Amino acid sequence: MHIQFERTGGFAGLKLQHSVDTATLLPEEAQSLHGMVQAAGFFDLPETVTTPLPGADRFQYKLTVDSGDRGHTVTIHEGATPAALKPLLVWLTDKARKGKNS
Repeated sequence: MHIQFERTGGFAGLKLQHSVDTATLLPEEAQSLHGMVQAAGFFDLPETVTTPLPGADRFQYKLTVDSGDRGHTVTIHEGATPAALKPLLVWLTDKARKGKNS
């Protein structure tokens, strides 16, 4: 599975990007990542998840997940993030800040 992550917005308006390929992760970490994608119901999410009150300086996330047999891209506004998706966003944000896949 390959994931492309991008976070924009926030107070400083900085862009944070990262790409993860589960083939490069430790097996336990790859399994955990697959579990987060499934628990979030990622492939069932609409292309855009937004809120009527976006708020200033909020983040916007763009995730593209390619599992080999299916791919999906979702843009999520921070204030509308489904609870089930938050662990995946936290994990990806942490990896992006560290700038590495494992």
